[in-house]
Amino acid sequence: MKLFLKGERCHSEKCAIERRNFPPGQHGHDRRRRIIGYGLQLREKQKARRVYGVLERQFRRYYEKAARMKGITGENLLALLERRLDNTVYRLGFGTSRAQARQLVRHGHILVNGRKVNIPSYQVKENDVIEVKEKSRKNPTILAALEATAHQPTPSWLEVDREALKGRVIGSPKREELVQIQLNEQLIVELYSK
Repeated sequence: MKLFLKGERCHSEKCAIERRNFPPGQHGHDRRRRIIGYGLQLREKQKARRVYGVLERQFRRYYEKAARMKGITGENLLALLERRLDNTVYRLGFGTSRAQARQLVRHGHILVNGRKVNIPSYQVKENDVIEVKEKSRKNPTILAALEATAHQPTPSWLEVDREALKGRVIGSPKREELVQIQLNEQLIVELYSK
């Protein structure tokens, strides 16, 4: 399944899924067994982990935090993952992929409320202002990402000013907006609640 991990490359003919739509290895072309039960749950969790670039222990902490929150655990989990700083930078269009957005955050190009934040897992809150640092505004990577993501719609929980390279969190992410990622969060909840 295409997870769009490589940014613009996933929208071209160079995408690995387009070129080789079978598993790697000697027996990749053989018929695959049908996955049921635990295998389905595990695959869904691994898909979510890879899409957001989160390690296992950190993902489990997100699940535990989501389970303690009021509301539906699966939707809380996705909201926590969406509100990570690296994902928010990606959603604002400052990076072509979550990995590139993570690197921008890690290298100190991003300011949150006027202060440098270089922690990709930082949780943005409502009314937080996310902007590109003054010295980094002419960075060719950021400018290329802005050009490449110009066609992508901005989620309703974010407000973006592409000329000023600024964005603001105006709400909380809704499950309906995460259409690009085909996740069944209920399977993840079932896996962890065993």
